[in-house]
Amino acid sequence: MNYDLITANISNHIKLNQREIGFFTSLLEYGEISKKDSLLRTGGVCRNDYFVNKGCLKVCYTNEKGTESIIKFAIENWWVVDLNSFLNQTPSFYYIQAVEDTAFFRLNKSAYDKLHKEIPAFQKFSKERWQNGFIALQHRLIQNISLPAEQRYHHFLEKYPGLEQRISQRLVAAYLGITPEFLSMLRKKWSTQLS
Repeated sequence: MNYDLITANISNHIKLNQREIGFFTSLLEYGEISKKDSLLRTGGVCRNDYFVNKGCLKVCYTNEKGTESIIKFAIENWWVVDLNSFLNQTPSFYYIQAVEDTAFFRLNKSAYDKLHKEIPAFQKFSKERWQNGFIALQHRLIQNISLPAEQRYHHFLEKYPGLEQRISQRLVAAYLGITPEFLSMLRKKWSTQLS
């Protein structure tokens, strides 16, 4: 099993010795999921914290009219979880679904708790992660409220470089909160400005 990507991700935030790295990786479970399959369904309890090793997941919700809104994508080297559901073991508001065939590591709640008890440095890692996630969510909320679609599209391209070539226009539009037709117009305008 290759743990290079996930251990490098952790090492960007905290320093661990070989014993601690070994303990951490011993708690991880490897999994794979096919495109369009779900890791978490709305109303289910989020029992794992996931790290994307290869592929792409989406975190979304669907309103009463059946319109899907994508909160975020999780690509290689990203963590993804419904935090409230995971920490409190309560029903999830969101669902997590594979956009591509995806390979991941998961850390279940008891392993997560054990890790934080045995290696206190992980408390710092989690704190930084949750803080950064909250800040990113605030920025996304403000962008959706205040920025025109063209600027939101520009932010998407910056945040997820290369992802637009991997996923459907419908998914990008659902992330931006616009129709696929309007996105098509934006893309044409964008490519004209770049040429």
